Amino acid sequence: MRFVLDNSIAMRWLLNDRSSDMQDYARAVLQQMAAGATAVVPSLFALEAANVLVKSQKRGLVSEAGAREFLALLADLDIETDLTTHERALHATVGIALQHDLSAYDAAYLELALREGLPLATLDHALAAAIVKAGGARVSLT
Repeated sequence: MRFVLDNSIAMRWLLNDRSSDMQDYARAVLQQMAAGATAVVPSLFALEAANVLVKSQKRGLVSEAGAREFLALLADLDIETDLTTHERALHATVGIALQHDLSAYDAAYLELALREGLPLATLDHALAAAIVKAGGARVSLT
């Protein structure tokens, strides 16, 4: 299985700071990946993850060892980076952001999912609603 992985999911693997339903969904996505699923991410994914990691360490939410463990986890998973995100940023992604009232960052995940015809794994409510409204699907774990 291939799907687009939103940063909101991966950050739940680092931080246990959301509702149990959200944490359970994130763990189920991780289990799918451990079982061989492939995640596709826009090129901004690594910068978003790095930003959360830095802020979390500065706030004392994640230790240096915890950060290394998280980075090792990401390295072990099959995560493909889309190399054309930047080419679409000022055109298709802007249009999607305006149409669905999303940030440009969130719109990049939606644009990628729609372009590739892949379901989207996200915990962001606005992004989850937008993928359905646009005719796509959210990753189902049932």
